[in-house]
Amino acid sequence: MDSGAIRRRIAMAAAALAASGVLGLTATGTAQAGTAGGCGGREVRTLPFRTGVTHVYKRDGYVCAITVAKRPGAARTMAVSVQARGNRPVVDKGRYRHHAGPVTVHAGHRCVWVRGSVGGSTVSSGWILC
Repeated sequence: MDSGAIRRRIAMAAAALAASGVLGLTATGTAQAGTAGGCGGREVRTLPFRTGVTHVYKRDGYVCAITVAKRPGAARTMAVSVQARGNRPVVDKGRYRHHAGPVTVHAGHRCVWVRGSVGGSTVSSGWILC
């Protein structure tokens, strides 16, 4: 095999590798965009409040929640928590620009309590999904 054929094969292999990497990144971004930033499953509740909305998803006994600001922009205090009955809440709290979470807990068939906040406004679900 001459050096030109070797170079062509190396170039084709590099192009195929680069294309597979781009496709992998595109597929991952598409999957996340469809599920509000990382929660899998189907959306079972939407908890709107003055400055944001908390989305609740469920799949295979797991409950996931994410709080999204109505007006993203400057970083401000945001939080989201999910608590399965009988357990402690799993919380994501900090200064974010767009969303807090996702947080996921294994609830099985137990009720969960979901809370979300953006700035000074909050939402609390009470016991749901029982």
